[in-house]
Amino acid sequence: MKVPLSWLREYVDLPAVTAREIADRLTAAGFKVEALIPHGHEIKNVVVGRVVGIEELTGFKKPIRYCRVEVGEDAPREIICGATNFGVGAVVPVALPGAILPGGFEISSRKVYGRISDGMICSEAELGIAEKSPGIMLLPPDSPIGADVVELLGLRDDVLELEVTPDRGYALSIRGVAREVAIAFDAPFRDPAAIEVPETSGSSWPASIADPTACDRFVLRSVSGLDTSAETPPWMRIRLFRAGMRSISLAVDVTNYVMLELGQPLHAFDRSRLNGEIVVRRARPGETLETLDHVVRELHEEDILITDSSGPIGLAGTMGGLHTEISDASTDIVIEAAHFSATGVARMSRRHGLVSEASRRFERGVDRELPLVASWRAVQLLAELGRATIDPGVTHAEVEVSPVTISIPADYPGRVAGVPYPRETVIRRLEQIGCTVTEGVPAQDAGPRAGHGVAATGTVSTGDLADKLAVRGDDMITVTPPSWRPDLTDPNDLAEEVIRLEGYEHLPSILPPAPAGAGLTEEQRALRRVGRALAYTGYVEVLSYPFVGLKDFDGLMLPADDPRRRATRLLNPLSEDEPFMRTTLLPGLLRTLARNVGRGFSDVALFEIGRVFLPQEGAPEIAPVLAVDRRPTDEELARLEAALPRQPLRVAVVLAGEAERSGWWGQGRGASWADAIQAARVVAREYGVELRVRAVEHAPWHPGRCAELSVAGEASGEPVVVGHAGELHPRVVEAFGLPPRTAAMELELSLLRPSGPVQAPAISTYPVATQDVALVVPADTPVAEVEAALREGAGELLESVRLFDVYTGPQVGEGNKSLAYTLRFRAPDRTLTVEETTAARDAAVALAAERTGARLRGA
Repeated sequence: MKVPLSWLREYVDLPAVTAREIADRLTAAGFKVEALIPHGHEIKNVVVGRVVGIEELTGFKKPIRYCRVEVGEDAPREIICGATNFGVGAVVPVALPGAILPGGFEISSRKVYGRISDGMICSEAELGIAEKSPGIMLLPPDSPIGADVVELLGLRDDVLELEVTPDRGYALSIRGVAREVAIAFDAPFRDPAAIEVPETSGSSWPASIADPTACDRFVLRSVSGLDTSAETPPWMRIRLFRAGMRSISLAVDVTNYVMLELGQPLHAFDRSRLNGEIVVRRARPGETLETLDHVVRELHEEDILITDSSGPIGLAGTMGGLHTEISDASTDIVIEAAHFSATGVARMSRRHGLVSEASRRFERGVDRELPLVASWRAVQLLAELGRATIDPGVTHAEVEVSPVTISIPADYPGRVAGVPYPRETVIRRLEQIGCTVTEGVPAQDAGPRAGHGVAATGTVSTGDLADKLAVRGDDMITVTPPSWRPDLTDPNDLAEEVIRLEGYEHLPSILPPAPAGAGLTEEQRALRRVGRALAYTGYVEVLSYPFVGLKDFDGLMLPADDPRRRATRLLNPLSEDEPFMRTTLLPGLLRTLARNVGRGFSDVALFEIGRVFLPQEGAPEIAPVLAVDRRPTDEELARLEAALPRQPLRVAVVLAGEAERSGWWGQGRGASWADAIQAARVVAREYGVELRVRAVEHAPWHPGRCAELSVAGEASGEPVVVGHAGELHPRVVEAFGLPPRTAAMELELSLLRPSGPVQAPAISTYPVATQDVALVVPADTPVAEVEAALREGAGELLESVRLFDVYTGPQVGEGNKSLAYTLRFRAPDRTLTVEETTAARDAAVALAAERTGARLRGA
């Protein structure tokens, strides 16, 4: 909502304050001021002139006129002008040499088209009061020659641009904002709606309301003999433009002006195009309407229509129909003002994708008492400015609606705010916003509002509230909100009004005491250790949206029967392309990796710790929706719990490019499947468990470069698969747009639990004994199997085993490879002898030979 301050000051006797001070007070009162826009302050030396002579210059591609303009000086000025919409005697704005126009445009005398142009005749666009104009601005004939145009037209102004929230529809009018400014400055307020409306008998045009849930008040007034040559006066055009609307015609401009002034949308019908009684009703099956934007719309059965005997003639509160549109030749006009259902207009507007200035106001709530006043104001302006005759009579169809009353303890706003407000302050603030306040509670409680009508009706029951606060009856007040505040329906709404008017800045800022706790849980400490360990290793943590689509599952090459394809579907997804909750962390990580590589980062290592969502077996497809007016039953909570997916915690890494950077020191090393497996080992180490690695085939990894990661089960000791790591399949790499040889790892942290209490390692003071062994095995033998056999065969004396060399070549034969290990032995109570370490080494080699076919190299 754009609010010109000159218009605002007509209804508020403001002190000498600046536009910035007004904006600050509105901000303090809870309004969001988007911008403060100055207009016309730079304009100077523009005066009123009268054209006393015109010479048409020929020989040019466009009309050029050499005009003699009287500007109140001794001799007329001679000015070149290309516009043709004026003649001799026209009164126009003239920018004299030295004048400044909007945008810093300076006017000077200069020679053009062979003549000296001593100034410029201005259009509305050049004066900054229209976006574009077809010709020169014509001033009223009685304008004083030589007068300052800026002062005459009030061009110097400031405009406040407000962002109006849905609960403050009254602020979409000068009337509503002026009331708030008057309260903020404690200044007198003159309500523009407080005008005397004459009582007349008879109707203007037959009308009725067929559906009370769609409309509860419908008013028609009419005028005859409108002068089709009458133009909108400059002051009204300027105000409309400053408020963000363009001038169209006098009749349309008047309805828009009254809407901006009072907040009541109006619509004008050409009376000659109406047929029979006007009826407000819902749409019928198969009906259509061509609206003013020349779109034929198929109507929905819930649409609210204005109809006559010919059928629909307008979408109520949104847009009129093309058939009854007023034109430049319309002389007899019917003005409609009504109070339509806010929810009905909002749904209709969204259903048709049609948002208008009228629908913006109706869906936020319009003052139900305005239609009679606003329609009278409109016909008055048409009579005054367009020389029309106001027809006797007014059509007033109405459905009786009871006002809302809310009973609250007088100290309730203070209890909500934590600041005591005196009873007089509460009553005064509520009366300032237009509420009627009476002492005590009404004798007859009408009960809770039904909630099905178009307006709030009945009495809000506050018995529970009074019981909770233990108040006496004489401490209660009953508040009737004003008709322009349909958002006030609850005790908390009234408390909010008192608090905001008293000032949010006066609320104390008190931090609640932190409850005593035991610090981080073991799981939280483990997660922090994992994050730090991966960060120290060179990975960067990212957070991805937990939403995936079928395209992600296809990109990962998951088989049709893969459990990861069974995902929880959202009823209201952010994107229809990603309607599922993730069952794996990889899609989000891979998209993030591709985005970084696409932006020039070729060496990337990322990790994410997050939850995946795995539907439970036998769970219902749709989770039950719990009621909000009561506590759910145990049975309802059980059904909801059964519908929720399991949410295990996982960690995943992806890496591409160089793991060790190249430079002047030499060639680097590219990231590979081995780095992904090592990342898993880094995570497992923080949990104090040891991973078992075994080669498998598992999507989305490369069939020959994928490792299954497992740990010993807590009870049985049998391996429990906790994740996978390796190089991604080339087709997966292509599907996600990743660099070649991208590697990844995913591990379920909830399964990384040590089989028993963590034991501190025994530290021996005796020396270590080392034995190196080189084993020749078939080339396809997994290294992990050889290492496991060596560990088991060496027995308790083995402290560690480390692979330090892998060799393939003619010395070990085709199809073989040589694995060289260093075995470290140590006893906790003695120094080992050569015989003991040799025996342990031989036992380890023997078991490796039995399980993998290994043989000592050179044997």
